[in-house]
Amino acid sequence: MIGRITGTLLETQPPWLVVDVNGVGYEMEASMTTLVALPGAGERVSLYTHLTVRDDAHLLYAFAREQERALFRALIKVNGIGPKLALAILSGMDEDAFIRCVMEDDVKALTRLPGVGKKTAERLVIEMRDRFPHWQHPDSLPLEGSAQPSTPASGKTALADAEAALVSLGYKPTEASRMLSGLEDEASTEAMIKAALARRMAG
Repeated sequence: MIGRITGTLLETQPPWLVVDVNGVGYEMEASMTTLVALPGAGERVSLYTHLTVRDDAHLLYAFAREQERALFRALIKVNGIGPKLALAILSGMDEDAFIRCVMEDDVKALTRLPGVGKKTAERLVIEMRDRFPHWQHPDSLPLEGSAQPSTPASGKTALADAEAALVSLGYKPTEASRMLSGLEDEASTEAMIKAALARRMAG
């Protein structure tokens, strides 16, 4: 099991990132919460990881904080929640917001996440409620290196990349386009995605 990777961030292409560790590039998938916390390319990072082994692939997922990984692992144990949907949930809200939704039975907020219908939201509330006793006061661990905004891409390229990333999370192309409307001036792809998700969760 690969539990943590420390190396040089080579590139990000949401929801993917590549970290070089002694000449070996590890390709990992991450939530938007983790991606927006990353420093710029060429900086050193240390990420918590989770390895999923399938018949056709070995998939590595990266997390900025140990608690985010813990929540990811708890989510994929819920019936009907796979790694892709778990990352979508973590992209739409951080750990504290998710815990708050579960504790307050806020099914409506959960249904704003891509791929989460009313029945799935209700299942999350029921199955996750008893799993948070040690998570009430999270101790977030920062990434190595100072987080700097990613180098801005050209407006059209960044917008296209942001839309593709939202679609990969489960949003329909028309919905992703609507979420990004008017955000072309954001500094980077990650900034656009973060703003679009915040807009979506605000209703």
